Amino acid sequence: MTDSTGVDTPGTGTSAEADLLSWDFIQDPYLTYREMRAGTGPRRLVIKTLSTGLRAWLVTEYGDVRRLLADPRLSKAAAGAAPVIAEHSTEDVSGRSITSESMLFSDPPQHSRLRRMFGRAFTMRRTENLRPRIEEITDQLLGSIPPGAEIDLVESVAMAIPIAVIGELLGVPRAAHHDLRRWNRTLTSVDSEPSEKYQAYMASLDYFRDLIAEKAGGHDTADDLINAMTNPDNEERFDESELLSTIFLMMNAGYETTANLISSSVYALLKHPEQLELLRGDATLVPNAVEEFLRYESPLNLSTLRYTTEPVEIGDTVVPAGEVVFLALASANRDPDRFAEPDRLDVRRNAAAHLAFGHGIHHCVGAPLARLEGEIVLTRLLDTFPHWEAAEPLDRLSWRYTLQFRGLERLPVRLHA
Repeated sequence: MTDSTGVDTPGTGTSAEADLLSWDFIQDPYLTYREMRAGTGPRRLVIKTLSTGLRAWLVTEYGDVRRLLADPRLSKAAAGAAPVIAEHSTEDVSGRSITSESMLFSDPPQHSRLRRMFGRAFTMRRTENLRPRIEEITDQLLGSIPPGAEIDLVESVAMAIPIAVIGELLGVPRAAHHDLRRWNRTLTSVDSEPSEKYQAYMASLDYFRDLIAEKAGGHDTADDLINAMTNPDNEERFDESELLSTIFLMMNAGYETTANLISSSVYALLKHPEQLELLRGDATLVPNAVEEFLRYESPLNLSTLRYTTEPVEIGDTVVPAGEVVFLALASANRDPDRFAEPDRLDVRRNAAAHLAFGHGIHHCVGAPLARLEGEIVLTRLLDTFPHWEAAEPLDRLSWRYTLQFRGLERLPVRLHA
């Protein structure tokens, strides 16, 4: 139970002492999540995502997470978040802070308008039309890998393909990809200072502002998303802040989660060779396996920030208005109340109810593209290199020191024809 301030009181078990900022938690959050789910509601902990440490509520049960993802009493509007963040921050946030006007950090009716405008540019047809290009990029990259040579699959495959795809989709030149990755890594790291994160965010926005101006000057007429979103013939128009935030969101979230999906899938299959054998023998299982990989090792550990606009009952706890809430997607996807034997990888499992892409009005707009890339890359990997070998003991590999995303630092492998 909790006291009137919402801070865990003695006697609530291991979860009360859980340190989500610790290296050990980042490496294996599932034991902590299992203990939290054995409780009677959310826990109030210090959580650090983009800009600062926050005293926030963490929700871990599948049923609660799914319900709250669609609960309008949990707001994502950027304008209202600033005073809530300031109240619950563990650091001084009186200076400049990171704000976003994208659809990810907005509520209806603004969210509805932004998603509608974006949807006119980012259609299912545009996504499906990318299939031949994704296949071409994947084949070219895999064709450059010498059979049996040691490579870092994270760097050489998992990151390289999604960033090339999202770059082409948006119309971002390849020369900028390195800087954008570097800035995004600073933004998502637990141990980056708020000032460093702010500088990285502003550097990203400055780059996109210049790119938009260049395209608007008639120097680039390609059929890409940025040109589609800035088309002067559009009936509805993004303002500058909305446009920059939307491009920033798509460029960074558009490759990071897909890269994590790919590398975590290979890692999981190396740890479960019997599952790899199933896929090797029947490639038609790959689309279903992608859903299981998304459930088993969610590319997003935590949802993005939400805050309560009125009291919300979660389990035996009533969370007051004006509180920060994070929803543990990785925990929900390992909840035994929803998935039998959740810690077991099963590429034949029906995992369609997973929450890796969220739920409700903020369900990830890039989910179809991520699924498409995951299916293509894994299928091509199995075709080109049927035999995989870890080049280092898997239990010695590290997960990135970030709470928001869940992805490996590196994955040394040898791929054999």
